[in-house]
Amino acid sequence: MTDTTDPTTLEDVRDRYATAATEAAGSCCSIDCCSDDAQDFGTALYSAEDIATLPTKAAAASLGCGNPTAVAELREGERVLDLGSGGGIDALLSATRVGPTGFVYGLDMTDEMLHLARKNQTEAGATNVEFLKGVIEDVPLEDHSVDVVISNCVINLSLDKPKVLAEMARVLRPGGRIGITDVVAENHLSPDDRRERGEWVGCIAGALSFDEYEQGLTAAGFVDVTLTPTHEVADGMQSAIIRATRS
Repeated sequence: MTDTTDPTTLEDVRDRYATAATEAAGSCCSIDCCSDDAQDFGTALYSAEDIATLPTKAAAASLGCGNPTAVAELREGERVLDLGSGGGIDALLSATRVGPTGFVYGLDMTDEMLHLARKNQTEAGATNVEFLKGVIEDVPLEDHSVDVVISNCVINLSLDKPKVLAEMARVLRPGGRIGITDVVAENHLSPDDRRERGEWVGCIAGALSFDEYEQGLTAAGFVDVTLTPTHEVADGMQSAIIRATRS
């Protein structure tokens, strides 16, 4: 897998999302760190019905490029892991979908986001959710402990994407699945092209190409891999739905 990592450090990413959490905590509106076009990122990508079920500040903290809870087609009783759960929008929506017999783990490395997510959980009255502190390259869960992994425009920010893909495979039970949204580069873009675009659209720094994503998931032990672009977020950079099954 080609190294397309932007020189952005882990602390840069942490600081950006800490700021977003602080702003969302005092806001009634969606915070879009990634794009000037509000239709490309954030709450515009969720249905009005979904937004209406959420605490206001959970919606305000949405920084994603899709709606993985819809992509994953969650079912009652399933155990779900949300990588990079932020203010809790996708974890809380997932908790509703899996019902009282299911359970959702939200994982985030940012104290400010975890504080916001737990407040939103309390406001929502969700008892089948737990927000954990950690990084997506080293998930604090046992092997084969979840049925589904979701994530929303987070994996592209990782400094070690093969490790993230391997961790998803590790925590999924055999036959489990991923339903994620992420920014993906068109195959013709060079790593330098991608870094350049990442400099002016901060959240897409380091995105994998479509071929690299498919190859990485296959190498990690996934089958039935599909990547479906949904909308362009920058020149040659697509928001995409990524689905795969753990072998």
